[in-house]
Amino acid sequence: MRQPPSLLDTQLFSINQVNNLPDEEKLPVYRRLIPREIPQRLGINPETLTDSEGHSLLKIECYPGTSSVEISLRHAWKAQEPVVYLQMADTPNNQIEVILFIINDPHAERFDTDRLPDGTPTYFGTLERNIEEEVRAMEAGLAPGQVRRGLRLTRRLIPTLERFITGLNHDAVYIQPLAYHNAILFERLGFSYMLCLGRMEWIHKEFAPGGLLFKRLDGSTPFRRPGAESSIRGRSWAIHDSILGEPYAGVKMYRRVGIHAGVVTFPGATW
Repeated sequence: MRQPPSLLDTQLFSINQVNNLPDEEKLPVYRRLIPREIPQRLGINPETLTDSEGHSLLKIECYPGTSSVEISLRHAWKAQEPVVYLQMADTPNNQIEVILFIINDPHAERFDTDRLPDGTPTYFGTLERNIEEEVRAMEAGLAPGQVRRGLRLTRRLIPTLERFITGLNHDAVYIQPLAYHNAILFERLGFSYMLCLGRMEWIHKEFAPGGLLFKRLDGSTPFRRPGAESSIRGRSWAIHDSILGEPYAGVKMYRRVGIHAGVVTFPGATW
């Protein structure tokens, strides 16, 4: 059986160019972005990514003429939400950027932090907040933006991303963390900062005893409890609760292919 071509067989430099390929060429390329460990963990055939009745559990949106791709994998055909969601796009500066990726444990308890009781979306708590569900999620050990516990397989995504990036003749992948804990996770995965390293260092300094953010952990809300400064998750919830006085935004990170940057802005951090 003839194998589908890999990116290394072509002269492509952007997601836009991949999207303009015929389906029989581009879909296998994007399928390879799903680490095999994820479907294997969930009992899904990693070759077909279908259920026992032949229903495809994978959805790839990569329309010709566009410069982005969205990939989602569900654990069951009619599951409410994906186990894996990955969105990538070309940037105006000819970079490849991960816009968003999520890996959920579909069997874990769900917390409706992403919507209000009437169903209105919260957009990760940036426009609206479901405080009751956020408190429940925090007390269950989740971080801001999570609706379920993760599968702890994020690290497995890095090699597949690097192969994809290399195939497009790039040497780095870029990402904008949505929350403080995401940035710390990406540090551990070898990312460095393109923007806002100084801000991350300032946050660490001000969470130290006597610092501005440390003093704001006054128990005035469930997310500003004294002691929150000592953990990644505690800090992230406090920042989500606007302890900075401004949104956590504008942070941009990158990882060179095959290189761990070794950046640490929260030494000795625990989850």
